[in-house]
Amino acid sequence: MNDAIERHKKLLEQYPGNELARFSLGKAYFDLGEFLNAKEQFEIALAKKPEWMVVQILIGKCDLSLGDQTKAKAAFERAKQLAIEQNHEGPLAEMEQMLAELE
Repeated sequence: MNDAIERHKKLLEQYPGNELARFSLGKAYFDLGEFLNAKEQFEIALAKKPEWMVVQILIGKCDLSLGDQTKAKAAFERAKQLAIEQNHEGPLAEMEQMLAELE
C-alpha cells in the first residue's frame, strides 16, 4: 500500500474527526487513480464541511473519471456556486470550463 495512504489511515485511526487527514487520504487515493476510494473519503469530508469547495471539485473529477457525467456536472455546479460565494476566481473559471466541456 502507498505510504501516504498508510500514514493518513493511521492518523484517522487516532483522530477520526480530523477533516484534513480525511481530505489527504482522499487526495492520496485520487493521485493513484483510485477514484472510488477517493470519492468515498471526499464525501465524508464534505459532509462535515459542506462549504469545502476544493473537495467538491475533486468529487466532480472523481465522478468524471468514473464515467458519471451527470453526477460530475452536479458536483461542478455546486463547486461553481461555492466559488462564487467564496469569491474564488480561478476555481470559478475552471468550473465554467469543465461545465462547458460537459455540455
